[in-house]
Amino acid sequence: MAKPFLTFQAQISFLEQDKNLLVEDYAFAEAMLKQIGYFSLIGGYKTPFKNPTTHKYKDGTRFEDIVALYRFDETLRELFLKYILKVERHIRSLLSYYFTEIHGEAQSAYLSPANYNQARKYAPAIRRLVSVLDNLANNNSDYPYINHQRQAYGNVPLWVLTNGVTFGTLSKFYKFTTQDIQSKIARNFDKVNQKQLEQFLSVMTKFRNVCAHGDRLYSYQTRNDIPDTVLHKKLDIPQNGTQYSMGKHDLFAMVIAFRYLLPKDDFIRFKSALTSAIRH
Repeated sequence: MAKPFLTFQAQISFLEQDKNLLVEDYAFAEAMLKQIGYFSLIGGYKTPFKNPTTHKYKDGTRFEDIVALYRFDETLRELFLKYILKVERHIRSLLSYYFTEIHGEAQSAYLSPANYNQARKYAPAIRRLVSVLDNLANNNSDYPYINHQRQAYGNVPLWVLTNGVTFGTLSKFYKFTTQDIQSKIARNFDKVNQKQLEQFLSVMTKFRNVCAHGDRLYSYQTRNDIPDTVLHKKLDIPQNGTQYSMGKHDLFAMVIAFRYLLPKDDFIRFKSALTSAIRH
């Protein structure tokens, strides 16, 4: 049966009486449930506090403990999103520059499947990518700078259009562009080749979505991995067979990705902020 609707007071009563959760401040608990929502707060952050046998909260667990974990994760989301956006901006700039350098500024260049990787397996995905770009370039959008370019000049250059595409679309654009362009972009990142950059961007896109949508971040894992790096070996991360047990598709993978994709000064600032968030 579907779970019944419960008032905020009934939600608190359920947590106390049925789930062994201590609620010391009812006004605070109700305010948090109103602001965050039962599913996002309790459903998202209960796991570390639950007894796996009884499925109730461990003795002594307080409502405030769950809120504290939520707020820590919120801090992580804000921090990681800030630096993911820096990588995203860098990729937008490089991709539009090197693609236009080779194919010119006419929008017909990025709307032509002939200017992408010609591997047969990519053809359907490239058609979908071009369709997305075409819709953004040729239909009224929420981006006035795109509308202005189309109305004033009848052409939306790629360096304008990329500001309106999602990071997911940007990542796919990089994946399906030709190898010479990929290589030029990858050379802007120390010790990262074009294939590794594709893997980094694919995983980073998923973490960006988690951060932007306010989902649980600290324990999130992707299905795909970032590449094995020298840093994995230097840190002596344990392996299960040939697979590193950490730093491949978890949040630590983003820390490693930042080490390779952020300028040195930005990474130092990120690391300092992350250390501070963990200590507090």
